[in-house]
Amino acid sequence: MEGKIIGVNGPVVKAQGMKGFKMREMVTVGNKKLIGEVIILEEDLATIQVYEETGGLKIGEAVVSTGSPLSLKLGPGILGNIFDGIERPLEKINSISTGFIPEGIGLISLDEEKIWDTNVIAKVGDNLRAGDVYATIQETPTILHKLMVPSEMHGNVVAVKESGSYNIETVIVTLDNGEKVHELKLYQQWPVRTPRPVRERKTIFKPLITGQRVIDIFFPIAKGGTCAIPGGFGTGKTMTQHQLAKWSDADIIVYIGCGERGNEMTEVLEDFPKLIDPRTGLALMNRTVLIANTSNMPVAAREASIYTGITLAEYFRDMGYHVAIMADSTSRWAEALREISGRLEEMPAEEGYPAYLPSRLAEFYERAGYVETLNGNEGSVTVIGAVSPAGGDFSEPVTQNTKRFVSAFLGLDKKLAYARHYPAINWLSSYSGYINLLKDWYQENIAEDIIELRAKMLKILYEEDKLSEIVKLVGEDVLPDDQRLVMEVAKCLKVAFLQQNAYHDLDTYVPLEKQYKMLKVIESFYDEGNKAVKIGTPISVIIDKNIMESLYKMKYNVPNDDFSIIDELDKDINHHFNEIIRKYK
Repeated sequence: MEGKIIGVNGPVVKAQGMKGFKMREMVTVGNKKLIGEVIILEEDLATIQVYEETGGLKIGEAVVSTGSPLSLKLGPGILGNIFDGIERPLEKINSISTGFIPEGIGLISLDEEKIWDTNVIAKVGDNLRAGDVYATIQETPTILHKLMVPSEMHGNVVAVKESGSYNIETVIVTLDNGEKVHELKLYQQWPVRTPRPVRERKTIFKPLITGQRVIDIFFPIAKGGTCAIPGGFGTGKTMTQHQLAKWSDADIIVYIGCGERGNEMTEVLEDFPKLIDPRTGLALMNRTVLIANTSNMPVAAREASIYTGITLAEYFRDMGYHVAIMADSTSRWAEALREISGRLEEMPAEEGYPAYLPSRLAEFYERAGYVETLNGNEGSVTVIGAVSPAGGDFSEPVTQNTKRFVSAFLGLDKKLAYARHYPAINWLSSYSGYINLLKDWYQENIAEDIIELRAKMLKILYEEDKLSEIVKLVGEDVLPDDQRLVMEVAKCLKVAFLQQNAYHDLDTYVPLEKQYKMLKVIESFYDEGNKAVKIGTPISVIIDKNIMESLYKMKYNVPNDDFSIIDELDKDINHHFNEIIRKYK
């Protein structure tokens, strides 16, 4: 089938003679065979969004059908790779055309010539259903790639290759279900806008352990959950996501640089391949996929990039892995939606964004989840989206609509960032809706009182915020001693616990048990201090310089595998207050 171009408006192309085409069908546009997708059909007229630069397209050039929607090749060769927004490998493109993506290069994807050592599991006579594993490939030293029967296929194995070395186009297994014969290669194709099916969506019950104290204890993210990290320029969104990518206990990381500045993405692309996976001591890229779609790339490809990322994440989830997807940032993606919507002459909603912005955000975040896969394994996709509100204004539409669909909200604060308090997560505006769901896990695996301890420490921080307004007006000296103690303990919480140094060997990642013990020793100081205040002890005596210094330094002094220093500090605190009670009672 073939249509003709009748109009070009940036990435939006209008064509006629399109009666036999389908909605969401992928097409090639013009003599350069640019990749596009049909987004509106009206009788024989169609509107197409093009994923490449449309400069040079002429009226009358052909639009040709491919017969399928925009789809990804899912198979070995994804991990450790760097793709653009529609899964074209940037390193391979760079070897063809140095420095830029040439127009009309086509939808090249996984390397079709690379040979993979394949362990074939299926045998002749086996009855295979959707999701069953028919072969495995050790794709990287840390990840076993499981080749699964696509969801629309089933049947008896009538032919199978022996284990050996093959490229991805080799037919490994042939299925016959009596009606149709299916040939299974080393990859499958899947339309990016369609969620991959699962057997059952399960209740969330495990946290995504990040090693970041303010997240793990105060505002936890769940495996299979959703999280937004909004913040203005310079507040540390990208750095926070880098820390989560490196240290979280997800099996696989999918990082989407969606509409970010070129120099930021360059930094990511240069840094990630050098990072060492703390769990294995090998390269972090062995379990990472990077999708780079910078702000100077075509906006339509930016709009597709988050669907590409979530589809790759779902594919690895179906193998039984826990996947974390970092989208940096969904604001740039929303801006791409706004630009395409404007060119389509759609009625704008708030601040020019299209009226369907909330539903598109919902479609993206709802593809997260903790599931039982078609082959009976458990897997999850955790979605962590950065939001870049202009001027740090959280009341703008993207941030507000994102809040409706996520359960963890880590608001980054410009004042904290300017005060060099990182991560700059504001404990007053942030929240996590996963506390009740994760409560049992925390109590079973860390401590019975950890949820109550968290609530108690947050209460101290809230009280300190109220008291700081009075202090600004009249000074701290007018406060009674119990309130001055709250101010001191809150300061200790901020500096010794909530502030974390990503560049310090001990402080960059902190195990949960150490986090709990650190918080517990601060609580011990607060409780004993309150007892001392009640018997009339001056605050100047309660606040012992050496103890406070030890509390502030414990994050740098206590090894992650030996907490005896914290136990000793707890004994020092008890001794200090026993002496006070003996003297003042």
